[in-house]
Amino acid sequence: MYSEKILALFKKDGIEIGDKVSITDSRGETEGILMPRPDVGESDIIVIKRDDGYNVGIKYTAKAKIKKKAARKQEEPKSSHAAIKSNAKLPKISLLYTGGTIGSKLDYVSGGVRTLTKPEELLAEVPELSGVSEIEVKNVMNVFSEDITYVEWQKIAEETAAALNKGSRGVIITLGTDTMHYTAAALSFMLQGLNAPVIMTGAQRSSDRGSSDAFINLLCSAYAASRSDIAEVAICMHADSSDRECMLIRGTKARKLHTSRRDAFKPVNNSPIAHVSRGGEIKYSSDYKKTEDQKSKVTVKGLFEPKVSLLKVHPNSSPDVLEYLSGKGYRGVILEGTGLGHTPMNTKHKDYNWSSSIKKAVDDGMIIGMASQCIYGRVNSKVYSTARELAKLGVIYCEDMLPETAYVKLGFLLGNYKHDEATAMLAKNIAGEITERTEADWTVSD
Repeated sequence: MYSEKILALFKKDGIEIGDKVSITDSRGETEGILMPRPDVGESDIIVIKRDDGYNVGIKYTAKAKIKKKAARKQEEPKSSHAAIKSNAKLPKISLLYTGGTIGSKLDYVSGGVRTLTKPEELLAEVPELSGVSEIEVKNVMNVFSEDITYVEWQKIAEETAAALNKGSRGVIITLGTDTMHYTAAALSFMLQGLNAPVIMTGAQRSSDRGSSDAFINLLCSAYAASRSDIAEVAICMHADSSDRECMLIRGTKARKLHTSRRDAFKPVNNSPIAHVSRGGEIKYSSDYKKTEDQKSKVTVKGLFEPKVSLLKVHPNSSPDVLEYLSGKGYRGVILEGTGLGHTPMNTKHKDYNWSSSIKKAVDDGMIIGMASQCIYGRVNSKVYSTARELAKLGVIYCEDMLPETAYVKLGFLLGNYKHDEATAMLAKNIAGEITERTEADWTVSD
């Protein structure tokens, strides 16, 4: 909140947040939209958003003058379905909207990010889509990805299957990026008999920003959903920091590796399925499951065991956490072990040795899987004595599976199969989550 002095000045001149104002001081005149003051910083700093999109802070002094230029705009967004041209001759695809940054814009009145009133607003910003495919939009939910649970995974899977069974050639799912790879893995396991591309996409930067990646991601996703012969769940995001092309990454092999870069997602232990240019060219670069001529009904095996956890091993980590989870009735845990898949087993401090806690948990019926906290590579139970001991205790080594994918897979298996079946299937490939040989170099280029 601004200082009482500033608020009194605003009230005197009839100025409100969201109005267009000009401030003149010793540096000259600055014009823009009056923004709320951030929670940090001096209360006498007036924040305005210039026409170029940048926010600037101007310290108000007795020599400064502020003038109201125009009242804030109150109209609702004008974009709607009517702005999207429909062409029945083009391939029909479905877009399932679930929220996230791709469906957000800055609210100049509140200063915060708001979700779009209608998902059609997003499509209206990409007129090129009208020449790519006929898109049917459905607003499934409107949540940020950190708030998505397995219940939402089930909902998205059901809506995806319904769209494909009604005749859509492919499906685009827009959602937040923070947990997109979890959702992609969940759908990879839940969607049974998939014979069409299911493309998940999002944005690192909201759609009103000049540097937004939303539009290229959407355009490339539309090409992938309507033109590719991929019969898998894939993530479509920027291949690099430019706007030239996007990368299609298998849903069980994707990982978000950067908090803000537009090319945040990379395939791990796997080559990308393909690259898609903004002009629609699809260059395939690895093996993938292809669509088949016969039409089969897509079904959903959507049960999920919520009593499953992902547990990171680190120096000074105590097995008390595992014992706590076991005591709370957890049926499965994926250990994110060190290196090739290790936990402390023979430290000089017995309170930090995991051996007895792991044995008791397994004996009590808990399934314990092992993945590596290293981003690249695979776990191996045969190199060091620690891993051999863990394997003897019943820990299942999950090859080159990502920890997040292993966690989702274990919850899926325990939700849909008996204990012994789930145990046997954890380290077996179901949806491309395990590769016999690592396909990609571990380095990540800029």
